[in-house]
Amino acid sequence: GVPRLRGMGDPSLRDTTAPGGSRTDAMAESWEPGPARGDGDVTPAGAPERAGQPEEALMTELSELVQKVVKSSSWWERHGVDISILACSLLLLPAGFLCLQSAQAIPFLAGVLTLGVAHHTLTVKGSHLASHNALTESKSWGKVWAVFFIELCSAFTVEQATYNHVKIHHGYTNIIGLGDSSTWKLPFLNRYIYMFIAPLAVPILTPLVALDLLRNVEWKAALRTLCCMFLGFYCHYWLLLHVSGFQSPWSALLCMLLTRSLLAHPYIHVNIFQHIGLPMFAADRKPKRIHLMSLGVLNLPRNALLDWTFGHSLISCHVEHHLFPSLSDNMCLKIKPIVSRYLQQKKLPYNEDTYSSRLRLFLQRYEELMVHAPPITELVGIQ
Repeated sequence: GVPRLRGMGDPSLRDTTAPGGSRTDAMAESWEPGPARGDGDVTPAGAPERAGQPEEALMTELSELVQKVVKSSSWWERHGVDISILACSLLLLPAGFLCLQSAQAIPFLAGVLTLGVAHHTLTVKGSHLASHNALTESKSWGKVWAVFFIELCSAFTVEQATYNHVKIHHGYTNIIGLGDSSTWKLPFLNRYIYMFIAPLAVPILTPLVALDLLRNVEWKAALRTLCCMFLGFYCHYWLLLHVSGFQSPWSALLCMLLTRSLLAHPYIHVNIFQHIGLPMFAADRKPKRIHLMSLGVLNLPRNALLDWTFGHSLISCHVEHHLFPSLSDNMCLKIKPIVSRYLQQKKLPYNEDTYSSRLRLFLQRYEELMVHAPPITELVGIQ
């Protein structure tokens, strides 16, 4: 009953035109055992063409190990666990709105916490899994869930979210000018404003950025996105007025901002901690896929709150997620021992660091990492 996993080198994604007119080989987000086609066909300077074969063999061997785990896993492990977490978040919404009716501090704060955690679970975990079609094995239902989580809950457009995250960020992880996480940089802000104050504006900036990106999609998709964005915001606003009992529009809007920015700080931090500051590569000097992902991706330690709201694939299993993006959060956690052991056996990097350590690093080296262009890493003689 387990469907065959799709190939990384999906021909439909080849020759994708990247932003700025750079015509490149975009990688798909899914995989299958076998050579990692289209995952970096340029060998390092001075290396013979056949040098790429061992890297492809490594990725093939690792893919076969992971495929065995996937085939032996039940539907509950592949999708059920993560769907249940999202369903629980939806079921918690009424309790959160009812708690906000209270004039006492503790129930009111409980309502804010409940709505904030539920909102980030739906918008971050739900949108991330939906963008990779990791919630279901049905393509049709995958599109439905993508519209629900990305547009209705997150106020972003599916087409641009999928293109920027799946095709560019995953296809060209830490490649300068493509998937180098530069969209997260605001060099005109100083380190303390960026790290501790700017995240509060994420709920406001997200729909504004989405509206600007609507110029790049067809009018039907733009109209659908606008309707979903309006419906999501209005439902939240209406429930605060008519269920939670807020007396003025401004108090309701302030509560919306508070709940939607509750975990905005770790959201920004996680997005920069796990790639920026790691090796960066030029498009014509990038290593093969297994080296690219082992060098340019970092795992953070497990954290109960962030594991629930953001998902394992964004926290403690980010390396596994970049190697096998079509797997759900729970499956990334399940294959983590296999991937870490395999990379270590093959003397490949397996980057891990603590949240506090990365925070100190970015505060100390903010100018170098977030303002100036990162240096390109040269890997010579990878065999």
